[in-house]
Amino acid sequence: MKYVITLFLFSLVLPQGSLIAENEIYEFVVSPSTDNQENPDIHGDIVVWQQYISEYGDYDVLATDINNLGQPFFSTNVPSDQINPSVFENHIVWQSLIEGEDSADWDIRMTDISDPNFPSYAITNYINNNETNPAIHGNIVVWEDDFHGNLDIFGADVTIPSRPIIFPVTEVDYDQAKPSVYRDKVVWQDSYFGDWDIYAADIWMKNKALEYPVSLVNYDQKKPVISGDTVVWMNNFSGNWNIYAADISDIKHPIEKAISINTWDETNPDIDDNIIVWQAWVNNNWDIFAYNMTTRQTYQITYDSHDQTNPVISGKTIVWQDNRLGHDQIFGAALSDIEAAYCTKKLAADINNDCKVDDADYVIMSLMWLDCNIYPPEACP
Repeated sequence: MKYVITLFLFSLVLPQGSLIAENEIYEFVVSPSTDNQENPDIHGDIVVWQQYISEYGDYDVLATDINNLGQPFFSTNVPSDQINPSVFENHIVWQSLIEGEDSADWDIRMTDISDPNFPSYAITNYINNNETNPAIHGNIVVWEDDFHGNLDIFGADVTIPSRPIIFPVTEVDYDQAKPSVYRDKVVWQDSYFGDWDIYAADIWMKNKALEYPVSLVNYDQKKPVISGDTVVWMNNFSGNWNIYAADISDIKHPIEKAISINTWDETNPDIDDNIIVWQAWVNNNWDIFAYNMTTRQTYQITYDSHDQTNPVISGKTIVWQDNRLGHDQIFGAALSDIEAAYCTKKLAADINNDCKVDDADYVIMSLMWLDCNIYPPEACP
């Protein structure tokens, strides 16, 4: 049986005509090329992506520093396809097609870009099963794995990259896919109930991951990402795709929030700290939007008539896949201080966590006046 999740709508639902006006945003090409570039990721100043190398007819993973735009400083540069990169600090992970005489399968590999020799480590190297869609945070790498014939989520502690310690995150029936990780929390989309739902696990104890649901409403919830205690995903509950989030600080009672609900599709979210980004189908093309959870303001980032897709964010920098030059390239932009505004200190009387104390907090407090949760009840004054 599916759980009933209480849904609190804290976000403004913006009609197309009331989006915040265009700002002076400086956009830049991350690493110009005549080859197609796709699926970017970013952490700090490092941007990674997959690039189709037309000279060799396959995909490689490349990386550059946005403080030194232009020529990439790293490329996998090996035969066969290398795709779906993820980066955290000095470590890049990706899925690599390993081809043998009679078979081929996907494995997960990693490099340390702080080493000028760029050593390549095999996180997985199992023959005849596929490990795909890796993500990394800290010393944990997660991925989807078809070892049991369906997709499951596995992880590895890569504190010593040459000796990864692999552990299962979830191995239940049906498919678990598209994992994301933040410290000791992993989230993924799960088809256990016949549609896609969002689940999470606390992996502090690697041999005994604690699994719990985040969103089990009807229809599909897909492509979750996590930062801190906030999970964001795309949801087609309304008949088209919109952006939702949940606070999972209390794993028994996740609180869902509608981030952006519109009549057009909004997909492929990402989050870092208090900023959520996604792509939206407006004006008959895909554009990039951002939402500040502190100020509760939505900003349109791109306005070009071509498609801007697959946005990711780190700090104040957003990068995405853009076809305005006639083929896919990785573009980027920096949010202004106002767009990226954040809370400097938690206020004791800030009940609704918007970093200010106002009438909204008073209303919440008045609704709870004289409530008492002490057990046993007889101990309440």
